[in-house]
Amino acid sequence: MALGFLVLSGCLLPLLALAASNSSFPTSIFTVPGAFPTSVYSKYYNNPTATSAQVQPVISDPVTHEIYPLELTDPDDIAIINTKDPHPLPPTASSAKLLQSAIAQVKSIANSTVLNGTCAKCIASMEVAKFLALAAPEQGPTFAVELCNFFGFSTSCNATYGPHALGGVVTQVVSNADVGGLDGQMLCQNFLSLCPLPPTSPLNLTGWFAKPKPDPLPAPKTPSGQRLKVLHLSDFHLDPRYSTGSEASCSSGLCCRANNFNKTSPNASVFPAPRFGTYSCDSPYALILSALEAIPVLADTKDSGFDFMIFTGDLVSHDPENELSREFVEYSETVLFDLVKRTLLAGPVYATLGNHDSYSQAQGSPNSLDAPGDNQYSWNYDHVSSLWEHEGWLKNSVAQSAKAHYAAYSVQRSDGLKIISLNTNLWYRPNYFNYINMTNPDVSGMLRMLTDELQESEDVGERVWIMGHVLSGWDGTNPLLNPTNLFYQIVDRYSPHVIANIFWGHTHEDQHSIFYANNATNISVETALAQAWIGPSITPLTNVNSGFRVYEVDSATFEIMDAFTWKSDVNVFPELDFQLELGPTYAFEYSTREAYGQNITGWTDSDPLNATWWHLVTEAMEADNSLVTTFNNFQGKESVKSPACTGDCITAKICYIRSGSAPIGQQNCQQGFGSVQ
Repeated sequence: MALGFLVLSGCLLPLLALAASNSSFPTSIFTVPGAFPTSVYSKYYNNPTATSAQVQPVISDPVTHEIYPLELTDPDDIAIINTKDPHPLPPTASSAKLLQSAIAQVKSIANSTVLNGTCAKCIASMEVAKFLALAAPEQGPTFAVELCNFFGFSTSCNATYGPHALGGVVTQVVSNADVGGLDGQMLCQNFLSLCPLPPTSPLNLTGWFAKPKPDPLPAPKTPSGQRLKVLHLSDFHLDPRYSTGSEASCSSGLCCRANNFNKTSPNASVFPAPRFGTYSCDSPYALILSALEAIPVLADTKDSGFDFMIFTGDLVSHDPENELSREFVEYSETVLFDLVKRTLLAGPVYATLGNHDSYSQAQGSPNSLDAPGDNQYSWNYDHVSSLWEHEGWLKNSVAQSAKAHYAAYSVQRSDGLKIISLNTNLWYRPNYFNYINMTNPDVSGMLRMLTDELQESEDVGERVWIMGHVLSGWDGTNPLLNPTNLFYQIVDRYSPHVIANIFWGHTHEDQHSIFYANNATNISVETALAQAWIGPSITPLTNVNSGFRVYEVDSATFEIMDAFTWKSDVNVFPELDFQLELGPTYAFEYSTREAYGQNITGWTDSDPLNATWWHLVTEAMEADNSLVTTFNNFQGKESVKSPACTGDCITAKICYIRSGSAPIGQQNCQQGFGSVQ
């Protein structure tokens, strides 16, 4: 038996490393050394052996051949405004276009049925903003800041909406949106809370699908009995500006930064930022390397490696807009994909962009905008796709396609599985560009691409995994209604015979969603078609433990046979400071089959954890509410900060699991219980 250590009440006590045994994973617990593995990088800007500060490695970008300067990540000298990168604005409109737009917008207002009270005033104000954006776009950011200050929408108006922040984005969107119609209503509802939420728009699927759904469905593939081992990581949120000992209990913004403090104690930290991270901050280098060091040991892949890995987005920290830049995003992409390649025998890594993996944060414009708006984010798609090719994960033809399609792509593996990676910023509510032409649920064309890829796979009998960052359903608070409604119908059309699994990230929580036939009008074991796995995060922000997951997958059906999750208790991280012997401990948390399947009859070990099984789990939760308590505990990776789920929360949580789209989550479920943060 291996001797380990338990940190308790400030003391280091020996213990026997006994944990839940699992024949697939002979090592169930692993404590990484406290010293930073200095061999990871050849050069550092600072002393990498110090315990008083995070490391600052010298990073060279293999795509741009640039050496990133120290000032980009220096925690003691964070730039508060980015004047280096361009912030595109729309072109000045001609007099003919002004006239045409004026007539169209007046007609929209005349036909609107919601122009009353604050909503009417907001839409009328949007009209003024639109014509200013068309006639004098250079004044758009100033206009936004002035109105923000006047109405008190924010305490940091210039930093948020100024010309070097989101001002250019807002100006572009207002100039292109139908502000007298659905676009204006949604802008006023989502960003200003001045209009009611409009209902989901009617969906016309005439001609959308090339062929009807096969009836009967093709015979299911025969399981091989052979298991693939697949790693799922999500939401790193590396904070290279993390300042050990700075304020972890700051009054606002991102904590654990040298430039942020608690208003009650501006000169001394109320809660000094621990070296390995804390619940109120993003991941320091020390935590990222600890997780990557623990994974091969715990998953028993030090020699064999994984068959492949999926990463469901968010590399970049939660910085305020005025402290971000293109270079900072590229730095995070370069560092983390390089570390994954060098520390994990992960096999091919299939990744997707998260909402924070962009500048401006969460933004992404459709290619249909007039120049220069059409390709203003191509710098990021080009860079990240080139990195994926550089690391050997995508071949050149796929990388080139990703560059042209918002970093979304499709990969046909040699084993018969197709993986489709989506850029879900294109249905994320905070993306201003999604509020242009909202009556069209697929302005970007991404869901058209998804449908065509699924049809090709159906034609040749191929199984598909779909992955993205922002989940399509759950409580419906993250994505937009219309695009996820269309996505749900696509999943219905191609499940269960084509789509084997769906994977998301974003929430930092361990969650699940089920998709049913006919838009979930009949929720039953007979109508359950597909399921989505929402992966746990490496970052502990906010109030969750750090974790990761490994899937056992049948090599012929590509169904998940079991899922194993590990977590590290962030609550004890402060006790690891000022010593080098011990770092974070990652421990086996649970087997999905064992945790939820004990009361499901007629399900053998050779049956997959598919949508049918997950619906039976929700029925078991209705019969035994303790299973909801278990789910709630795992949702935050057993964080001490997670609230209990009782009363209405129990019913709501089951409803969220049964909601694969934003409209279903919003319409069917009581709100307010979606997160444990």
